[in-house]
Parts: sequence; C-alpha cells; structure tokens
Amino acid sequence: MTASPLSAVATLPPLARQAELLIDRGLAALAGISPDQLRAVARDDAGDGLLVVSPAALPPSALAPHLRLGDRAGFVVTDMTDVDEFAPIGGVEVPEALAYVLRGIDRGDEMANWSPDEALPAIVGAGRTPLTLAEGIHWVLQQPNALERNRCFMTIGSRKPKVRGGLDSRTPALWISNGTGRDGAANRHAPKVGWCWAGNRHTWLGFASAASREPLG
Repeated sequence: MTASPLSAVATLPPLARQAELLIDRGLAALAGISPDQLRAVARDDAGDGLLVVSPAALPPSALAPHLRLGDRAGFVVTDMTDVDEFAPIGGVEVPEALAYVLRGIDRGDEMANWSPDEALPAIVGAGRTPLTLAEGIHWVLQQPNALERNRCFMTIGSRKPKVRGGLDSRTPALWISNGTGRDGAANRHAPKVGWCWAGNRHTWLGFASAASREPLG
C-alpha cells in the first residue's frame, strides 16, 4: 500500500489552533483539561499532525455531536449505543498521555471496495497504523472536508471485544448521512458515526491510517 495523503491533510491547522477549537467547543472542559493545560501540550508544532485528546477522557460518544458539516451536527447511529466499548485492537498502541499527535494521516482511498479484513494486513504491512474511532472523529472535527460524498472512511483500529473472546464483527466508520431510514431527514448531509461488517466491501469507504502516534506533554 502506498500512502497518498489527501491534499486537505497538508493544510491541517497548527496544533495550537487545533487546541483552540477543542477549547471553544467545550471539549477540553468536558475532558477535564484546563485551557492552559491543553495549550501547553499543543505547543509542539514540529511537522504536520493531528491533536488527539486521550479517549479515556473524551470518548467517541462525547465527540460525535460536536462534528459539523455546514449547519449539520454529527451523530452516532441509533443501533450503536455501545460506541464507547470499541477499543484499540492489538498492535495499536495509544499513548498514555493527556494528549498526543498523529502524523501522516491518510484516508486510504486506494483501498475503497476492500473489506476491513483485507485492509488491516495491508495497512500494517506498509508500516502504518489504522486510526481508532476517536482519532477519526478528532480528524473530522478539525478538518470537516476529510469527509466527502463517496469518499469517506473506516476506523478499523477500533473493535469491540466479545465477553468470551474474539471481536464483534462490526467495524466503525465515518460517513455522510443521506437522511434515510432511522437516520431521519433532519440528519441529511450530517457527519455520521456508524459501522460496517468486517467482511463487507463498500466502494465509498477507504481505511484511515497514520504513520505514527507521538505523546505530548
């Protein structure tokens, strides 16, 4: 797999500006982080990166409603009430830090119409790491145009463990709602946190990955 990052990724705001968005949206306070704390850890602007607050403090259910596409707010699909139970898979090492930075994010468009089961070994084999759901939501928070019609992405770095071992067969993803079915017409064009089966393929979903995760602070 050859990484070919979106042109949009090249224009990610500096970490300091990303911190201000999280502060302005009330997400830093929700995570129990003071503005000064977040600003202090976000001073490292070396290279292009995405600022991520620890998912232990700011889980997907708290992040999703703060997504925006135009005037539409983000939401989690109604049959994913367990969204916060999707944890990093084996091999995905999330730093134990107040916040960390993801470098070299890629939407994985070239793997559209692959299944998650097919994509994961290709991502790992390329020396990259799949994004977790919380990381994917942080990305769309900072850069809404990471979601485009017919070009959205899965976050297969997160899966839900089964009580008796193994993984739930759902894989989380972010895309744009058509406002049909249980989504409701009011959610048409809204950013959506949902799921797909691990063995299924979708022509409009790539697989988000990064080159590295680096702790901050």
